Amino acid sequence: MSDNNEAETPENLDIPDHLSYSEEHAWVDESASPAIVGITEYAAEQMGELVFVDLPEPGERVESGDEIVELESSKAVQPLVSPVSGTVRYVNHEASDDPSVITNDPYGEGWLLKIELDDDEPDLLTAEEYAKIIR
Repeated sequence: MSDNNEAETPENLDIPDHLSYSEEHAWVDESASPAIVGITEYAAEQMGELVFVDLPEPGERVESGDEIVELESSKAVQPLVSPVSGTVRYVNHEASDDPSVITNDPYGEGWLLKIELDDDEPDLLTAEEYAKIIR
């Protein structure tokens, strides 16, 4: 671990310790209510420059494992698989209007959804566990 509370990876990518992660490269901030969901810096770098983001509608019900967001870059079209189950309460229209915000600030202004979580505990990884996956 480095001094700035980030897990170390060979690529020196940010993996904030206070977030939880899925194996599909999504992050979840469960300390917020509703929980905030986005893609990791690793995923953003793998995708390249994003040109289009298709977000679900607020009020839509999602299940863990559902493809909930479509991310399109100059390289590929990639779905975001929901790391949690619940109801979408907010979507980040700024990210869909200007997808570069996701690439430039994936853990801040580049968040994608705010989801009111179901009561069941999501099966997510710690920053350290996620760092091992992307090595």
